[in-house]
Amino acid sequence: MQSTLAALIRYLNNVPVAEENIISWSCPVLCFGDPSTSTVATLGLNPSNREFVDGLGRELDGPSRRFHTLSSLGLNQWDEANAQHIQLIIESYYAYFLRNPYDAWFRKLDYIISGTNASYYELPNTACHLDLIPYATAEKWTALSHSERSALLSYASDTLGLLLRDCPIQLLILNGNSVVENFQEISGVQLDKQAMDDWSLPRRSSTAVTGFAYKGLVRTILDIELERELLVLGFNHNIQSSFGVTSEVVASIHRWVSEIAEEVLS
Repeated sequence: MQSTLAALIRYLNNVPVAEENIISWSCPVLCFGDPSTSTVATLGLNPSNREFVDGLGRELDGPSRRFHTLSSLGLNQWDEANAQHIQLIIESYYAYFLRNPYDAWFRKLDYIISGTNASYYELPNTACHLDLIPYATAEKWTALSHSERSALLSYASDTLGLLLRDCPIQLLILNGNSVVENFQEISGVQLDKQAMDDWSLPRRSSTAVTGFAYKGLVRTILDIELERELLVLGFNHNIQSSFGVTSEVVASIHRWVSEIAEEVLS
């Protein structure tokens, strides 16, 4: 992980990050929790800016801080970072759920995976969260331009494969349609897709939004051999932000994940 993080930090020094909307003073976030002790991981697009700033855009500090920044490490720019700084950043990943986790986001996903007997909040971690792109951006993913998204995916696309190769994760959960689509693109794997009647989201003025489940086994990600079969499950609704996701739909997704995990991982 140290060498991967060092490469990601070098990227912050060598690209016009303003053009890609990266919050340049924030550290790359490889993981939330400890992948080395986790059997289950959830996957999102990229870290929220709220991991680094409050609702007014001010940098989180003191007990509110979640991850390191240039200021917390006492650095002026990222090319001053040494092995000690990198280790401090990694320690902040592992301690994430012990400090000030973004519970409004993670508690819902923790419920989804709870039927697998894994949790972000256990010690040691039995679940962790990963992102396709380890950089927080000032704008949400949907607000980024196509060129900004492509640049970020192009550079960081091998990060996920390297992490999964070197940890014992057996089950990867994809949260939302954008995550599913981008994961399929970088992995080169087409997941099986199935319409789920219980996951439909009703709309008053239009037809219901169909819920879809995704399932597959992955052995390589961008030519990176995982040396095992990784079970990948996903759903098109973003649990935290899709409009009209009801508690009944969330409970149904929870049951589906639990049943498939018990069948395949037992």
